[in-house]
Amino acid sequence: MTDDVGSRWQLGPARVLHLALGLIAGSLLVRSWVAARSDFYWDDLILSGRGGSLPLLSADLLVYDHDGHLMPGAFLVAGIATRIAPYQWVLPMITMIALQAAASYAVFRLLRKILGLRPAVLIPLALYLFTPLTVPAFAWWAAALNALPLQIALAWVAGDALELCRTGRRRYAISAILVTVAGLLFFEKSVVVPFVAFATVALLAHVDGAPRPLWSTLRRGALLWIGSGVVLGGWAALYLFTVESQFEWAGPSRAFQLFHHATSLGLVPTLLGGPWTWDRWIPSPPWASPSPALVVVSWLVLLAVVVATMRSKRRIGAVWILTAAYFLLSVAAMVVTRWGADTTYELAQTLRYFTDTAVVLAIGTALIVRAPARGPVPVPFLTRPVVAATVVAAVVVGSLWSTYTFTRSWAENPTTDYLTTARASLAEHQDAALLEQPVSIWVLLPVAYPNNLVSSVFAPLPDRPAFADSTDRLRMLDDSGKLVDAQVTWVRSLEP
Repeated sequence: MTDDVGSRWQLGPARVLHLALGLIAGSLLVRSWVAARSDFYWDDLILSGRGGSLPLLSADLLVYDHDGHLMPGAFLVAGIATRIAPYQWVLPMITMIALQAAASYAVFRLLRKILGLRPAVLIPLALYLFTPLTVPAFAWWAAALNALPLQIALAWVAGDALELCRTGRRRYAISAILVTVAGLLFFEKSVVVPFVAFATVALLAHVDGAPRPLWSTLRRGALLWIGSGVVLGGWAALYLFTVESQFEWAGPSRAFQLFHHATSLGLVPTLLGGPWTWDRWIPSPPWASPSPALVVVSWLVLLAVVVATMRSKRRIGAVWILTAAYFLLSVAAMVVTRWGADTTYELAQTLRYFTDTAVVLAIGTALIVRAPARGPVPVPFLTRPVVAATVVAAVVVGSLWSTYTFTRSWAENPTTDYLTTARASLAEHQDAALLEQPVSIWVLLPVAYPNNLVSSVFAPLPDRPAFADSTDRLRMLDDSGKLVDAQVTWVRSLEP
C-alpha cells in the first residue's frame, strides 16, 4: 500500500497526534460556542416534560413511541437533567458537548486504525470535525441525543471490528456489541452500525489487495456479526411491538424532489463547507439555502474528485459506491418515514436526517487515501502537501462560516423568552389552579398533542399553580408566556 499524501509530509507520529488533538480541541470550542447560543426547542420540551413528570424507569417514559422513534436512552438522559435543573440549559449543553467529544475521539480512533499517525489522517479528521453537515443535529438537544450516540457507535464499532479481525481478541467483539446496544437505546437508526462496521473491514481488506475480503471479514469477525444479529433481532421485535408504523410513499415525483433537495441543496454543498446561508420560517428549524453557483461548483468539484481518485488509486470503486449508497439509503428512510400531506421539501435541507453520513464520509476518505496508487499515473495535485493543506483549510473556513450563519439563524428562538416569562409568571401566580390549555403555537404546534399542553410542558417546574379541570380564577398563558386574565370566547353557537 502507499500513502502519497502522508509520505510527502515530514511530520512524526507525535507531531501528528498533537495536531489531531488540537483539531479536536478547536472543534469542541466551536461546538461549545454553538451550544451556548442554543436553547430548548420543540421536542426538547416533550423530552423534558415527560422526563420530569414520569418515573425515570417507567415504560411510559422509556418505551414511548415518540413520532416513530424508540429512544429510551434519550428520555432517561432528559429525565435526569430535568430532575436536577428543570429548564436550565446548562445540563443539556454539557451533555451535547460531552457526546460530541466522545464522537470526535471515536472517529479519530477509527481513522488512526486505518491510516496510522500519518499526516494524511488529519484530512478526514478535519473534514468530519468541522463539517456543517452535523451542526443542525448538534445544536438541537433532542436531535443531538439521537445523532451523536449514532456517530459514536458507527466509529467505535467499526474500530473494534477492525481490531477483532486483526487480532482475534474477543473483547473487541464484546465491546462492539455493547456499544451497538447503547446506540440503539438512543436512536433506532443504529441498526446500521454492524453493517457499516462490516463494510469498513471488508473495504479495507479490499483496498489492501487481500484475497476474498468478504469471506475473510465474515469468518474473522463471526463472533461480532452473530452477536449483533441477535441484538438487532431482539431490538426489531421491541420496536415493531412498540412503535406504530408511519411509512408512506410520497410518489415518484415528490420523492425525486426530496432526493434533489437532500442532495443538491443539502449534502453536496457541505462538502465544500457550504451552504453558507440558511433560511427559516419560525417555528421551523433553519434549512440549508445554498446559492445556485455553489450547488453547481460543488457538483463539479465532487465529480472531479471522483474522477481524479479513480484514475490515481486502485480498488476504490466499491468505496465510492457504498459511501453514496449509505447516504441515499438515509434519504430514502427520510422519504418513507417523514413524508406527509403537509411536508415541505425544505425538510430534506435541514440536514439532520443524514448527519451520520459525516462519519461514513470520513471512513471513505481514509480508505481512498490508504488505497495504493496506479503506478505510473501522475499523482493528482491534491497529493501535494501545500495544496492539500490549503484546500482542507479553505473547506474548514467555509464550514466555520456556515456554522456561524446557522447559529445566527438558530438563535432566533421564541421558546427562550416564552419559557423565561412563563416560569416567572407561573411562580408568581400560584393562588389559583390553571385550566388545561396548549402552549403558544410558536413553541409547540398542535401536532404535538398532548405533549403541547401546559400540564405536560410545565410539569417539571417546582413553583407553579396546580393544573385542574376547574378554577375560581380564569387565566391563560399568552404567546409571550405571561399569565393573564382570560375569558371564554364563543367559537360555536347552536340554534335553540
